[in-house]
Amino acid sequence: MRLIGSLVDSQGAATPDATALVCGSQVLTYRELNGLANQLGHRLQALGVGPDVVVGLILPRSPAMVVGALGILKAGGAYLPMDPSFPEARLASLLDEAQVPVLVTWESMMVSELSGKRMVIALDALGRMSEASNNELCSPNSTVTPRNLAYVIYTSGSAGQPKGVEITHGSLLNLIQWHQQAFRVTAADRATQLARVGFDAAVWEIWPYLAAGASLQLPAEEKLNDPDALRDWLVEQEITISFVSTPMAERLIALRWPDKTALRLMLTGADTLHTYPPDDLPFLFVNNYGPTECTVVATSGLVSPQKQGEGLPPIGRPISNTQVYVLDESLRPAAEGAQGELHIGGIGVARGYRNRPELTAQKFVQNPFSTQLGERLFKTGDLVRSLPDGQLAFLGRIDEQIKVRGFRVEPNEVSAALNRHSSVLHSAVVARDIAPGDRRLVAYLVPRAESRPTLSELRHFLAARLPDFMVPGTFVMLESLPLTANGKVDRARLPAPDGANTLRDRAFMDPRTETERVLAAMLGPLLGQEQVDVEENFFTVGGHSLLGTQLISRVRETFRVELPLRVVFEAPTVAQLSAEIERLLLAKLERMSDDEAESILNSDFTLDKTANPK
Repeated sequence: MRLIGSLVDSQGAATPDATALVCGSQVLTYRELNGLANQLGHRLQALGVGPDVVVGLILPRSPAMVVGALGILKAGGAYLPMDPSFPEARLASLLDEAQVPVLVTWESMMVSELSGKRMVIALDALGRMSEASNNELCSPNSTVTPRNLAYVIYTSGSAGQPKGVEITHGSLLNLIQWHQQAFRVTAADRATQLARVGFDAAVWEIWPYLAAGASLQLPAEEKLNDPDALRDWLVEQEITISFVSTPMAERLIALRWPDKTALRLMLTGADTLHTYPPDDLPFLFVNNYGPTECTVVATSGLVSPQKQGEGLPPIGRPISNTQVYVLDESLRPAAEGAQGELHIGGIGVARGYRNRPELTAQKFVQNPFSTQLGERLFKTGDLVRSLPDGQLAFLGRIDEQIKVRGFRVEPNEVSAALNRHSSVLHSAVVARDIAPGDRRLVAYLVPRAESRPTLSELRHFLAARLPDFMVPGTFVMLESLPLTANGKVDRARLPAPDGANTLRDRAFMDPRTETERVLAAMLGPLLGQEQVDVEENFFTVGGHSLLGTQLISRVRETFRVELPLRVVFEAPTVAQLSAEIERLLLAKLERMSDDEAESILNSDFTLDKTANPK
């Protein structure tokens, strides 16, 4: 069986000058991609990397990240991708937990806490392909087999500790082969890589296309959270296939698309899909489901325009060499049409959790429906039911695990980190729905005697230990946590955040101008707040880039000015944004006739008439 390194090698031999990777002005051909990955592979083998040796990969979403992952695979090792935006303490903890002997990163990121215990290769310090020896232009020899590890990805852990999912080459190859056949991938395709490093969707975005000789396109970071900009980029770059996480996909299919676009397939997944595509969408829309423990995708299905009376879009049918079972607590099949826990079997099931044998035994169980020795099922914890057409309907979770912006989050892991703060006695973390598909984390805490931590203090404490999507936007102070009869936190009785119980750094500041009032009224529904403090930072109360683009759209409709997304980061309070809006309005008024200016001044908001230059 040919593995990833060999498949990409073949493309380099067959079409060496074909474009493999594009990121802005940076372009790598298949010859260059293979050459750079081969250099890295030889260096890694010289350091002892081989089958089942896990190599850390801390690089941003970039061609370098792809080169790094491919080089590790060519050396016979398994790559552990980690987002460099994560707190340094978390990165170091994951490297230690995974027992990583070698790290691949940028030279600028070789900080002592990460590099002190292991060998480090700075990818940007390696010579360009033209400077490499002839030996390094050849792919390294490796004894890796389909049973060996291809990659390890960490997910949030319910016991307060992240868990590393071990995926083999055999599982990855099944994903690649299914994908290429199901979506008819050819060397003529132009695909995208949008997902964050460390999100298993990136695995799916990269290898099926490079193994087929297609071109992989990486847009600039600022386009990822702006639906209009992303749509325009997909059209301009003549992208043919793109995976887009569920929240963004729902916004993209709601936009107007040109009748003629090269895009033929938009794939989505990672969260519950709440909307159906419109009748005039000029490409196919496919919903996908799969836990990290089952190699990215376990079920997939085309989503057609909604028919009368349908509920949420289904999550499809099992992919090739995958079996799904809807079972009760005794691992017996649920009655037809009844809900049960989804169990997944087949070649895509992970080896287990790295260095966590007890948890592996708990979640990966013997398959009672198979006569083959060693066949296992993964207990997903997801509630589903079978539909008459053979597809599955997703119904929710049987535990407390949630999805935030497409990422799995175990509230207990967030709570465990919060409990390590010296001022926190007890805490609980839950998700509250602001709108369909928009869930926000809320932390409830009981302070220690005579302690009152500030909002900024708690957020900074968590931000140094957790990824940004795991840091709650709202903190509620309580005298005690409500408990059930058996002593567990009664989440149903946790009060909704309000002005009285929500933790703030200072006294609430009401809007002082009409512009602030209108802007605060816009932000309230976006943030899930009845009132918005005009001096509070948008990003410390649950705001993020995707919400920022929604805010900009509302500003455009109401104030009729174009506010760049970067301004939301530079001026993240209502007061600061209001000042910027008024500055843009005054500049616009100066260029207008008296009648046009009067129309602006008589709109739904009121600009201070004394500031009118006319």
